[in-house]
Amino acid sequence: MAEPFINDDVHHLACGVCPSRRLPVGEFDVWQRPAKECPFNKADGFRYTPDGTPVCVHPERVGLPVGAYKSENAPLTVELHLPPGPSDVAPYLHDVLYGAAPVLLDDLISQAHELIRRDFPTLDPLTVLRQALS
Repeated sequence: MAEPFINDDVHHLACGVCPSRRLPVGEFDVWQRPAKECPFNKADGFRYTPDGTPVCVHPERVGLPVGAYKSENAPLTVELHLPPGPSDVAPYLHDVLYGAAPVLLDDLISQAHELIRRDFPTLDPLTVLRQALS
């Protein structure tokens, strides 16, 4: 069995009954908010879609975008949008990177490096990323 997305060794904002605490990324869907279409199951603490797919209903807490990762095999992708001002880039990246799921970090850092070079040629991407991660 694959490792859960979030384990007990990591302090995380995910709810105690979130499927991310017991299942790996891709084995549950992420919805924007609770809905009657994914009721809470008292027996195991998960919410489920009618087809039995476990659902997380707090994307901001697990750092994953909304997606039907299990039910529709949706790819896990995220698109970075840098702010318009160069002085806002490091604080923006700090918030994005610290709030993101670990599985997304490599992609986000690669995107940030490319976008900084393209949108802010006077900024050094490595310096900005170091500032964002400090």
